[in-house]
Amino acid sequence: MTRGRRGRNLPRLLRLLPLILLLGACHPDNSAHHSQFLAFGTLVDLTIIDVPQDQAEAAAVAVEQDFQRMHRSWHAWDPGPLGRVNKLLETGEWFAAPPSVLPLVKLGKQLSETSDGLFNPAIGQLIKTWGFHTSDPEGARPPPPAEIRKLLAQNPRMQDIDIDGIRMRSRNPAVKLDFGAFGKGYGIDLAIQHLRELGVNDAIINTGGDLRAIGSRQGVPWKIAIRRPTGSGVLGIIEVAGDESIFTSGDYERMFVWQGKRYSHIIDPRTGYPATGTRSVTVIHHDSSVADAAATALFIAGPEHWHRIARRMGIRYALLVDDKGSLYMNPAMQRRLQLVDNDSKIVISPPLTSR
Repeated sequence: MTRGRRGRNLPRLLRLLPLILLLGACHPDNSAHHSQFLAFGTLVDLTIIDVPQDQAEAAAVAVEQDFQRMHRSWHAWDPGPLGRVNKLLETGEWFAAPPSVLPLVKLGKQLSETSDGLFNPAIGQLIKTWGFHTSDPEGARPPPPAEIRKLLAQNPRMQDIDIDGIRMRSRNPAVKLDFGAFGKGYGIDLAIQHLRELGVNDAIINTGGDLRAIGSRQGVPWKIAIRRPTGSGVLGIIEVAGDESIFTSGDYERMFVWQGKRYSHIIDPRTGYPATGTRSVTVIHHDSSVADAAATALFIAGPEHWHRIARRMGIRYALLVDDKGSLYMNPAMQRRLQLVDNDSKIVISPPLTSR
């Protein structure tokens, strides 16, 4: 996970929050409890509906504590369970994996396989080389090409990790795990599970633009505004009711400019350089972990291959905006997305499912 500089980054994080359009927001709503806190280098926004105030406050405290524990456990660059795992993976020897890390490694292996390796949490060293292990890479510059070629030749993959019960090892010492591309999603899933155990059935957890919503707002669907790939303004609106996650990967989230060229934090593991051709990808899925990983994988796949990767990963709703501003989506997403304007070229793909 990446860690922000709390005081310096807070205004920026506030700007990156998605536009959560809650019906009735223009009127006082005593049924809603709102709380915010920092975790995973971003601002987490929690809204709980229709439970007593003391119960909502206790649930909010519990969720914040959950996120702080997860942040400490899954931070690749600070001392903690994941940091220790990365050091042990370098040895090639078997070791007992921490219970806070093992489930994410298993899930990461699975998601990497279904994405054809486009989602690859094993390239932590490459991410660090680019300077994207921090939440504020401004002032960075591209690493020397020779350094990138060296890291690519080492070819760290999730398939290099062997798991036997609670034991783990890596057959490739270049593997360095970074859960930044799906840790937030996994954390949201755990937090939603905890909320339900605490008697909360209507809530939304938003982590810097990625979210999962359960239930509704007093019978009215949540309305989620999808941000334009420029990083500001609204592209369209999606209604969510029941239990769904909406995750977006965009090249505006963390980036730097060097000699007039933009470099985003989404690294293509095949080239070692930031992925090009895509500005943003939005995915809807019932599982936040899958949605988080898929948004990254489809971004890297680009306009030509996003549909194939989406099908492999079991995605039913996807929207991709390319670097020319064209919108690519499947028919099911087209039916759900209420575009704010119709100025963009729209390319509708074949269905992602046979149903």
